[in-house]
Amino acid sequence: MPMLSWLRIKLPVDQFLLYLIATVALAAILPARGEAAVAVDHLVTAAVALLFLLYGARLSPTAVKEGLLHWRLQSMVFSSTFVLFPLIGVAASLVLRPYLPADLATGLLFMCLLPSTVQSSIAFTSIARGNVPAALCSASVSNLLGVVLTPVLVSLLLSTAGGGFSIVAFEEIAAQIVAPFVVGQLIRPWVGAWLV
Repeated sequence: MPMLSWLRIKLPVDQFLLYLIATVALAAILPARGEAAVAVDHLVTAAVALLFLLYGARLSPTAVKEGLLHWRLQSMVFSSTFVLFPLIGVAASLVLRPYLPADLATGLLFMCLLPSTVQSSIAFTSIARGNVPAALCSASVSNLLGVVLTPVLVSLLLSTAGGGFSIVAFEEIAAQIVAPFVVGQLIRPWVGAWLV
């Protein structure tokens, strides 16, 4: 019986959300510091890579290709991420600026300029029983484009200098997400049946 099942009986809340809240609470109470923070960072990197290795091994190449070529979905994700949310961020920042500290208003706008994490996009799409291959493709493309477009949006909307395109960030995303996914696709013929 899951640890938080007693709470779920009383509240009709998704178990993933309860675990997410419990994780945030645990991190707030017992934050990782020093060498533990480095170890946790490596563990998170490995867990994300494993997640994409397993998705690569589980998804058929046809589903991945269809997800990449789903131009309406890709254009909707692109316009939501790099047009709609920045506009919402600018509007919210302007409306709330008199009521918020300047740094918090700037942080709110900055948050609206970032693409969603690939992990959360896939997790929430999977929970909603949506099109996981398309979500994986669109979130990955959005994050890779975000390496280039986010610094541009930040420099335009936050009047900052510096930043710019980061080849290191691009390489890190490729190493953590794309490479494990490709390896998963390559080993799919041998392990894919076990993961369905």
